[in-house]
Amino acid sequence: MNHVLENIITRRSVRSFTDQAIKQEDLDQIITAAIYAPSGMNRQSWHFTVLRNKEKIQALYELMGKHLGNQNYNFYNAQVMIIVSNDRENRNSVADCACAMQNIFLMAHELGIGSVWINQLKDLQDIAEIRTLLDSFGVPADHQVYAMAALGYAEVYPEARPRKKGSYHFVD
Repeated sequence: MNHVLENIITRRSVRSFTDQAIKQEDLDQIITAAIYAPSGMNRQSWHFTVLRNKEKIQALYELMGKHLGNQNYNFYNAQVMIIVSNDRENRNSVADCACAMQNIFLMAHELGIGSVWINQLKDLQDIAEIRTLLDSFGVPADHQVYAMAALGYAEVYPEARPRKKGSYHFVD
């Protein structure tokens, strides 16, 4: 099987991470993969804020949990969080960030690192105390957060769920 296709087919969302740290050189490769994602009109206006500090990660999930009404909210013990944001005025921001997230996930998987998409911050980011925390992390003020990638080594690697056949056809 083609190596790229195998990587795509075998990647899973991991929701339970060990305490093992992720090496800087692996994070560098993951961010490089994100930077090389396609972007509309080649704007490349995204920004990747990489949180490696456990106290800062905890501050973010506790604050988000407070506003979600879930005091048990956490990021599955993620060792690293990548906050993916983009210029609020860029009409391609959602698609650009989704492409970058896919590259993050595929590169992490290639390196044996688990990942999962954390989606709630996009709905909470404009709450004053959350925005203040994002500002302290260096998320650009004119950016909107579209996604976060939680990264770490899997405690248990999930089995594949059955896939639907999908809907497609070829037109000659």
